[in-house]
Amino acid sequence: MTASPPKTDDDRLPAPRAPLTAQTWREVAHLLSNMPIGIIGFVYVAVAASVGGGLSLTVIGLPLLTLGLLGCRLFGRLERSRARALLGVRVEEPSPVHVPNPGLFSWLWAHLTDSVAWRHALYAFIRLPWGVLTFYVALTGLLVGWLVLPWVARWLTNVDRVLVRTLLSPSDELERRVAELESDRGAVVDTAAA
Repeated sequence: MTASPPKTDDDRLPAPRAPLTAQTWREVAHLLSNMPIGIIGFVYVAVAASVGGGLSLTVIGLPLLTLGLLGCRLFGRLERSRARALLGVRVEEPSPVHVPNPGLFSWLWAHLTDSVAWRHALYAFIRLPWGVLTFYVALTGLLVGWLVLPWVARWLTNVDRVLVRTLLSPSDELERRVAELESDRGAVVDTAAA
């Protein structure tokens, strides 16, 4: 069992601040943009999964599902940049999909089994209910809850920070281990062939 790395200042959730700071307004802007972006992400994932999954018995279903997963990766990139700009969360980009062998089927299989794309799809899927909740809470805070808005906004954006770090961050250790196992497997196959 490996020890987890020590928490840096970047990993800690920020504490509530005094009202009407620039960071509070960026957090409120993030909360208000959650609903439209959540709707777009949810509709995209629902359509891509239902069309690609429904047509998977035909020739075009799996390529459509693969394209849908590639779009989920792009959605994840958009959300990482939005979190970086509005919340100050710095999350590294995940490594590109590793295709072990040349060819269409190898490319399809590598993208269909891409855990990063599936986590991004899960993120886009759960953004809708969370986005609707945060939108209405932030809007209510703007209209009638000025005194508690900074603290409520900080609490809600802390949940967003956790979601971004959990679902949109690369799983470097796992990706590195998979790459090592694939290279070891290739070496064993080459040795056996020799």
